[in-house]
Amino acid sequence: MTPSAPRPQDPQDSQDSQDPQDPQDPRAAGAAPAARRRPGGRTARIRAQVLDAVLAELAEHGYDGLTMDAVAARAGVHRATVYRRWGDVGGLLADVLDAAGEDDWQPPDTGSLEGDLAALNHEIQDALTAQPPIMAALIAASFRSEKADHAQRRLWEDRYARCEAVVGRAAERGELPPRTDARRLLIAATAPLYHQLVLLRTPPDPNLPGQAARAASLAAAAGAFTGPPPAGDA
Repeated sequence: MTPSAPRPQDPQDSQDSQDPQDPQDPRAAGAAPAARRRPGGRTARIRAQVLDAVLAELAEHGYDGLTMDAVAARAGVHRATVYRRWGDVGGLLADVLDAAGEDDWQPPDTGSLEGDLAALNHEIQDALTAQPPIMAALIAASFRSEKADHAQRRLWEDRYARCEAVVGRAAERGELPPRTDARRLLIAATAPLYHQLVLLRTPPDPNLPGQAARAASLAAAAGAFTGPPPAGDA
C-alpha cells in the first residue's frame, strides 16, 4: 500500500534532451504525428526522465531545495518544457504521486488475514526506511504543497480501495464477522508503522509489522470494526 517510484529511466532517454512537441525543438514541425502519439513514446520517456529527476532531487535536497531548473538540468530536458507541462514544483510532486498510482500493485495474498496484513506492513516498513528516503520525503512535501497534498490523497484512496480485497477474502473465509468496515480495519493495522517510523522516528522494529497485524486481525474478528446494520434491518 505504498507509493512506488516511476519506472527507472530508459538508457536511451538521455540521448536527446529536447521534446519534439516543444515549439522550440526544430524537429517538431517535421515529426510524424503518429510517432508523437505512440504509447510509450517520446512523451512518456520525457515524463519518466523528469519524474526520476524529481525523486532524486527531493531525496537529496528536500522540498525546500527542489527547483524546476534543477529538475530540468538533472533530467536533461529543456527548462521551458518542464515549466510548460508541470507549471511549478507542486505540479511536479503531484505528477510523481499520480504516476505511482498507475502501477499494477496488488495487496499480498497469503491465505489468512493476519498474514496479508503482516506482509502489507512489511512492505510499508521497507518503503519508509528505504534509502534514499523517497516515501518519507513525499509525505513531508505533501504538507508544503497543496497540489501534492491532493495527489497524495488520491494515491491513498487508490491504495485503500485495492487493499479492500484483503478484507473481502478474509470475510469469504469466515475470518471476519459480517459488515466489517474494510477501511477502519486497514487503518488500524497499518497506523502503528506510520506512528513509529514517521511521527516518533524510532528505528525499525522487525517485529512491529507482525504485531500490528495480529492486534488488528484479533480486534476485527471480535467485531471491533463491524458497522451498523443497513437501515430498515431488524
